[in-house]
Parts: sequence; structure tokens; C-alpha cells
Amino acid sequence: MLQFKDLTFSRGPNRLVEGASFNLYPGQKVGLVGTNGCGKSSLLALLCGELHPDRGEVIIPPAWEIAYVAQHIPATDQPAIEFVLDGDHRLRQLQTALSLAQARNDSMRQAELHGRLEAIGAYTAASRAACLLHGLGFAPGDEQRPVSSYSGGWKRRLALARTLMTPSDLLLLDEPTNHLDLDALVWLEGWLKSYTGTLILVSHDRDFLDAVVDRILHFDQKRLTLYPGNYSAFERIRAERLAQQKAACVQQQREIARVQRFIEHFRAKATKARQAQSRLKALERLALIAPAHVDSPFRFEFAQPAALPNPLLRLEQAALGYPGRPVLAGVSLSLAPGARIGLLGRNGAGKSTLIKGLAGVLPLHSGRRLCAQALGIGYFAQHQLDQLDPNSSPLDHLLRLDPKVTEQQVRDYLGGFGFSSERALTPVAPLSGGEKARLALALIIWQRPNLLLLDEPTNHLDLEMREALAEALQGFTGALITVSHDRHLLRLVCDEFWLVEGGQVGPFAGDLDDYAAWLTKRELSRPARPVVHQRREQRRQAAAMRQALQPLRKREQDLEQRLSALNQRRLALERELADPKLYEPATKGILLARLAEQRQIQAEILETEAAWLEVGEAIEQLQAATDGSRSTAQADAHQLGSASAE
Repeated sequence: MLQFKDLTFSRGPNRLVEGASFNLYPGQKVGLVGTNGCGKSSLLALLCGELHPDRGEVIIPPAWEIAYVAQHIPATDQPAIEFVLDGDHRLRQLQTALSLAQARNDSMRQAELHGRLEAIGAYTAASRAACLLHGLGFAPGDEQRPVSSYSGGWKRRLALARTLMTPSDLLLLDEPTNHLDLDALVWLEGWLKSYTGTLILVSHDRDFLDAVVDRILHFDQKRLTLYPGNYSAFERIRAERLAQQKAACVQQQREIARVQRFIEHFRAKATKARQAQSRLKALERLALIAPAHVDSPFRFEFAQPAALPNPLLRLEQAALGYPGRPVLAGVSLSLAPGARIGLLGRNGAGKSTLIKGLAGVLPLHSGRRLCAQALGIGYFAQHQLDQLDPNSSPLDHLLRLDPKVTEQQVRDYLGGFGFSSERALTPVAPLSGGEKARLALALIIWQRPNLLLLDEPTNHLDLEMREALAEALQGFTGALITVSHDRHLLRLVCDEFWLVEGGQVGPFAGDLDDYAAWLTKRELSRPARPVVHQRREQRRQAAAMRQALQPLRKREQDLEQRLSALNQRRLALERELADPKLYEPATKGILLARLAEQRQIQAEILETEAAWLEVGEAIEQLQAATDGSRSTAQADAHQLGSASAE
């Protein structure tokens, strides 16, 4: 087991954890949660050996293999699939040894290495690597592209695939979903469910945590507390503990009443549509978990827009895309106040393209974009974080937007986004990604838009800020379209979903659970490329086994013939030595020669028998490994189907 004994550690001058003691057992899956900057990533760095405790210790079983995602990805021209395969260091070591044995023409060593390669599933490794890449959103053929040809987000996916390829007893993942779309996130969720080792996962996606982990390790005021159950169970337990504090209890009742108003408002207008009922259930759950977040530092809301014309925005037979690369065609839609739409679809299908077209930052190829005169768009995308002035403070950014407002009003407003006191005066440059995202959202909300276009708004946001954003969006009276892999947010804020697929945009008749089922059906309907590839690998492996067995069989036959000849000679010598005449003085020289030959023959028989047994054992191991690989391949094929079903 993994033991934490009186653990105290710091990062620079900041003490992060004080006197933590607990144990994690093999197979447990632990979600590591807490506010940004509390020390989650530092704890993972400590487990990797990059940091050391100030006091106490972390005891990791010496036989455990640890896998974690590397922060630096080399700009190499190596094919993506080879980069992923490098994650299996045992595979690469044995392959190198096999190449050396082949160069030396050492058939015995080759046979041994083929057996060891079979034992670790080497002949299905390429298929498994391709499945990892496919699950994480890479298209067929992408596995042969050089690593250097991918952008930063796709390189992070490559690094994740390489980590998942690594045989491990302890898997450490720090925000693995940040660069994934919803399709890849659902796949990763299924993969981690089937992972048999110990998992420590940092994530700000509550639905992801709920599905994957069975323990929550909570950072709070330099303490580490281990809770049983998933994230929802943690919220319930923590709410009960906070309720024991009188001040927290009063605040909880106010929060419950506030959320209940949202529920009743929505219930009055909810239809029987599956999406509407799904959102109503999510809102009812929000009332249950709200008490666990009464101590959140984030509190803000959307002010009423100055005007709510109907429609706000229309597209008529719009074609969208980039120079020389059309993406969407024939898009017609109308956005009215109160519309709350979530966009679904695979990565690259055109969700962000549609958002950009609606925002007006991407010109239409054809068709019309018709805007209401009083349209005010609040557009959030990740690239906007880079457009913040690095030398200006959050206070400066707000004052530029509205020079007439007082500094105190701006300070009060920024405090709801976690920029209190000196944080409001800190330049943007050293802020974390989460802090920059909070500031970008604050700037949008301040301008009182009547149309919100949010492209992955929760990236880099911690759980508390995500919860605050979801609650604030309940009170937004304009139209909302969002792209997000945060299913909790989508369930809370979206009344309907649109599917972007095959260059078209249309309503999706169902909720997120239906979408997951649709993904599974789509995967099952595709040709089983990875399994077919696996069978091809099996055939190649069988041929390699036959090739490896040939010199062993030949060697075995030679040794058997040698043993037969030696035994025949031994029997002939025994017959000679049984003749009394051989022991007469006249034949003493012959006797001594026959006795010497007998000793030599016996030694050669022992040596040849040992070699024959060694070859026979090598053949048996190779045959057993081949039989085992057939079972493993069948299990792998079944697991691929199970993973798709999940």
C-alpha cells in the first residue's frame, strides 16, 4: 500500500500540507480536490520524486511502477504511434535486446526474448497503442504523423496516450481532461474505470470524478482529508460537517432558498422534452450540493441585459469554414432570449467554427448573418486569455471597460471572482490559467451581454468556480450557446442540444446520457479496425513464432541424434567392459582407454542432455506464450467492445 506518515511539505516559502497521515491501497481510485494553488500538483510531484517532504514520509512499495504525464514533449519527427509505444519501457528494452540477439545470430537468446515479448503482449502493443490514439480523438492515419506536426493540445493527448501505454501500479493524472472534447472524455472515463492499479486523479470535472473515483482526498487549510465515495458523496459529507457550524448553517439555508427559486422558475416552464427533464433533475441535485459550497470564495451573477430583442441573431443557409477548407454548410438557426443550447459533436466537427461564425469573428462563406440592433455578444474562447494585457491588473482591465465606475465598485465586483485586496492589483502576466479565465469571464459578465457564446469556459477553472459559474448562468435571461466537456455544467444550464456532425448542424433528440449511447452505437457500427489490426498482428506473431521455433526444432533434433549416438556408444562400451578378457594384463592399455572413453562419453551425455532439456524448455515456453497470446487477444477484443459500451 501507499503510506503517508506525518507528511509536511512546502513549495518555495509556502507551506502546503501539515502533518498528513493516511493510507491508499492497491486498486483504489482517488480524486484529489481543492482550490487552485492549494498543492494538488505539488503532491503529485512529490510522489514522482520531483519534490521532497519537509517532515514525515511517503512510503511507496519498491516494486510499484509509477506512470505520470510528462510536462515536456520533445519536438521529434518520430511517428505518433512510436512515441506512444515508447511508454512501454519493458517492450522497448526487450525489442532492443532481441535486435542485438538477431545481430549475433543467437537463436537461443532470440527464442527466450520472443517468449518474454509474448508474455507482456508485445505483438498486440501496436494495436493497443492505436486504440489509445483512436479513443483520444486521433483519426485513422494520424498515428503515422510526426509528433512535431501536432499542436500543443494534441501533443498533450499524445503524452496522455503514452502514459496510459505505460504498465503501472500507480497512475498519476493531473487534469487529463483539459484538452479533450466530450467524445474523448467519455472514452477516457471508460478506460480509467477498467484500470486495475492505484489511481490518483486531479480533475475539476465533477461528473468525471463521480464516474471514476471511489475516494476523495481533499486539500483544505493545509490539511489532507480522505473521504470515502465519489465526489457527490464527498459533498454530502462535507455539507453535513459544515451544517454543524451555526454560521455556515445560516448561509446554507439562504443558498438552498436561492437555488430553490431557480428550480421553481424552471419547473413552471419545463416541457416534457428529455433535455428539459434532465436539466430539472440537475437543478434539484444542485439544491442538495449547494450547502457544500457555502464557503466558496466566488459569488457573482449576471445583471439584466439592457435589451432583449427577439430574435437576437439568425443564420440563413450559412456556410462556414476557413480559406480552402469548408466545415459547415446549410446552417439555419434563430436565437431567442432564453435559449440555452449545448453543442455536441466530435473534435473537429465544427463546434468552435459555429461559435466563431455566430460571434462574427469568422466571416461566412455564403448565406446571411442577421443581428438585432441591440445585440450584445459575450464571447469566451481560450485564445482570449492571451489577449489580456499582461502588464495591467484586473482592476485596470475593468476601469478601461467602464471609466465612469468607481474603484470600490470594481473591487467589490472583482472580489466575487476571487480577486480581492492585493490580487485585484496584481499584473496579469504571473496569473495562472484559471485566474486569467476568471478575469476573462468577469470582463464578459460586466458588459451585460444578451447573447453568451462560451467555448470551453471551464478549462482551467477549479470546482468551486465551475459551480459558481453554473449557478450564475441560471439567472441569465439572454440566449446561451456553449461548447463544453463539463457534463455537470451542460446538465445545469442547457435546455436543448444541437449535434454538429458531417458538416451539418441540427437538434439532438435526447440528453447527455442519450449522447453517450449514440457515441457507443456509432463506434460499434464502424469497422473494427483495431481488432482487425490485432488479428493481423496475431498472424504476424504466429509467423514470428514459427520462425523462432525453426532453429529450436532443428537444434532439438540435432541434440536428440547426438544423444542417440552417444547412448549407442555408451552401450557398446559397457558391453566391451563386461568382457573378462579386457581385464587381463596384456589388455591393460585397452582397458584404460575404454574407461577413459566411457568417462568422456558420460560427460558428453550429461552435457547434451542438459542442452536438450534447455531447448525443450524454451520450446515449451514459446508455445505456452503463443497459446496465452491467443487468450489475451480474445480478451483484448472483448475489452475493446466493453470499453465502447461504457
